[in-house]
Amino acid sequence: MGKSQQTFNKKEKEKKRLEKRKQKQLKKEERKANAAGGGLENMMAYVDEFGNITDTPPDPDQKKKEIKASSIEIGVPKKEKEETGERRGRVAFFNESKGYGFINQDGTQDRYFVHVHGTTEPIQEGDKVAFELEQGPKGMNAVKVRRI
Repeated sequence: MGKSQQTFNKKEKEKKRLEKRKQKQLKKEERKANAAGGGLENMMAYVDEFGNITDTPPDPDQKKKEIKASSIEIGVPKKEKEETGERRGRVAFFNESKGYGFINQDGTQDRYFVHVHGTTEPIQEGDKVAFELEQGPKGMNAVKVRRI
């Protein structure tokens, strides 16, 4: 008689594999037996008026708010228009060769861009000026700038 080709180690691995397979099958059968089921109704989730997820459907008799589509803002809210009256400030920087500079407004120290085309007379650094504001491509620009 010949010797068996299976070693002890191979037999043990095969036993463990069969045992795992049995355990897996038992767990599967147990899950099926204990499953709540119920179909689609048990899987449904609803969102209430405050944005919270709940499992109870909304009350159809509840009053619904009417919302105008024009009141919905997507993105950045519109900036309120700034007052356009005359303001006062001091020229913080002005480059005569390039024709632009910046004005610091008195009191708030807000800084506004000024171009030579927005001035009514020549200005220099340190001059006290009166100006008005206008919306430019990159923010508010000082226009109608005159020395005080």
